[in-house]
Amino acid sequence: MGLEIYLDLFSQPCRSVYIFAKKNNIPFEFKKISLMAGEHYNEDFGKVSAWRKVPAIKDGDFCLCESVAIMMYLVEKYNTPDNWYPADLQKRARVNEYLSWQHSAIRIHGGKMLWLKLMIPKVMGVEVPQEKMDAAIEDLNGSLKLIEENFLQDRPFIAGDQISLADLVAIVEMMQPVGAGLDVFETRPKLSAWRDRVRDALGSELFDEAHQGILSAQEMAKKMDGSKLQHFKPRILKMFL
Repeated sequence: MGLEIYLDLFSQPCRSVYIFAKKNNIPFEFKKISLMAGEHYNEDFGKVSAWRKVPAIKDGDFCLCESVAIMMYLVEKYNTPDNWYPADLQKRARVNEYLSWQHSAIRIHGGKMLWLKLMIPKVMGVEVPQEKMDAAIEDLNGSLKLIEENFLQDRPFIAGDQISLADLVAIVEMMQPVGAGLDVFETRPKLSAWRDRVRDALGSELFDEAHQGILSAQEMAKKMDGSKLQHFKPRILKMFL
């Protein structure tokens, strides 16, 4: 049995794994899991991901979760080009530094905007207090400033002259608020130029394909049936409000 990758491309980590596998011509079977439909709670998926999160992979009898762990596994198994996770000690350390930091920073702050700007008010019909929105935007701006000034500095990419896992993980997070209607690149020319370099390095067709869903989120939200999220509503509101 070949490699199976379980994904929902509305999820930032899922997009990073999908793009990485496609860019590196890794053969896999795409197993779509709709988080909004609650498909991650299906019995069969529970056998792949015990904590019922995507992305997840099944490679023969071996199952693995967490996007960073998955991509590192694919790097090793498929001997992908060195730039993704460099053998050079200090370049690899730069990649590891970003991957270690992002979980508790841009990962949270970027993803929150989709819920506060779109899903909670437009789909669930719950007003988001202005102070909550202001605080969320302040947190997001703080993370973006750190990426610009600390991680990117004056380099073309986070680890140097070539794209790495760090850039891939960073870009998918920044596209989440863009999908919600908050263009984080608009007033940041350095970040905007970096985004263009990342898109070019990945290939514009692949980049656009992977982000097609999230960039259509505002239109999709108008057609979504909010009642389908009622089961998750208390948990979502507790998490974000």
